[in-house]
Amino acid sequence: MRPRPNRPHRQSRTGNQSIWIFGRHAVLAALANPDRRIERVFATKEMADSHAAAIGKTAMTITSREDLNQRLPNGSVHQGIAALVAPLEEPGIEDILGRCGDNALVLALDQVSDPHNVGAILRSAAAFGAAGAIVTDRHTPSDTGTLAKSASGALEVVPLVRAVNLARTLDQLKEAGFWTYGLAESGDTKIGDLDLKGRTCIVLGAEGEGLRRLTADKCDRLVTIPTSNALSALNVSNAAAVAAYEWARQRPAV
Repeated sequence: MRPRPNRPHRQSRTGNQSIWIFGRHAVLAALANPDRRIERVFATKEMADSHAAAIGKTAMTITSREDLNQRLPNGSVHQGIAALVAPLEEPGIEDILGRCGDNALVLALDQVSDPHNVGAILRSAAAFGAAGAIVTDRHTPSDTGTLAKSASGALEVVPLVRAVNLARTLDQLKEAGFWTYGLAESGDTKIGDLDLKGRTCIVLGAEGEGLRRLTADKCDRLVTIPTSNALSALNVSNAAAVAAYEWARQRPAV
């Protein structure tokens, strides 16, 4: 394995511009993250009272649900609490590799553009102990609002790396001892038949389009998740959850 150079974090794509995070789980996770700078919490009196310990001495404004509706993007499901925060510094692939032991899982997303799906995948990554997730720098959502809400706090604990060139990043993972498996309907092996012990990267494609050809070519093997005849394919976030669970099921007991 080649040595990994030390490299500083990249600045977030939003620069120093403040962003909104909303929803109970997302805000509480942000408050608990020492790497997240909280500028101000906005909460209804009920939510402020319920989570006074977590909010602590953070600057806070008691407000109404109607006021939050006005402050946040249309359709934001805020549950009566939101926070204006500084963006997290974007990690690099080295940051993920630094979290990996002999048995590790990384989820790589090939142009998955729906923030609800990316957030749900991060939630599964956190639930099943993945070391991190990788998305393409283009055609993927920013790690703000809806994505953070869908991740239900996982954005604060799972490194989310944005790869300018996903194929090159998969090569870096291979050099670090990872086997790369692409989920595709054309796969020749069921994921449950694979030995997923060791360092594993599961690669998932965008809804409808699936994996791009170059991405698929970079995978060591294309695999499938068997489904019934009533439904030929799973939503990408559901597929990620199944794959992460299968990896966790095979992971040696610590």
